[in-house]
Amino acid sequence: MEDNRIVELYWARDERAISETASKYGKYCHTIAYNILRDQGEAEESVNDTYLGAWNAMPPHCPSVLRTFLGKITRRISLKKWRDLHRDKRGGGQVSLALEELSECVPSKSAVEDEILAAELSETLNCFIASLPATERQIFLCRYWYLDSIDTISRSFCFSRSKVKSMLYRTRVKLLNHLKKEGAL
Repeated sequence: MEDNRIVELYWARDERAISETASKYGKYCHTIAYNILRDQGEAEESVNDTYLGAWNAMPPHCPSVLRTFLGKITRRISLKKWRDLHRDKRGGGQVSLALEELSECVPSKSAVEDEILAAELSETLNCFIASLPATERQIFLCRYWYLDSIDTISRSFCFSRSKVKSMLYRTRVKLLNHLKKEGAL
């Protein structure tokens, strides 16, 4: 079923919207959730929460790209769930490793968040990512948005692990310089 038809089902409050979303985007959402949580049960729960989130968001929101909309919901829910599960732990895993790698570039949260600065940082990051060459952008997003492991990215792009690690390092250095230049640090 076409995405615009699925969105129409949500707007009509037709429960078939959930089953159509699950059949078309269930595996995609599950991959995002599993990459973050590394637990089948928790990933399935996050995907189900994604469907509820989409149901509650439409209407009034009408997503222009349903796949991206669902991916954002899944990622947000899964990251929250991961934080809740690891609140008192400082374990390994791809989430903590990826966030640690980016910690040198992205300022940490302050106790009182300034929404304007957060929006400006978001815009700066979006501009930086858009300026990257296609392959570099895809690898960066695989690692830091989808939280794929280095091995998964290496296999997907047919690159060695060391090449992927090197590309990510150079991209983080570029990001750090970009953020300094834009005054975001």
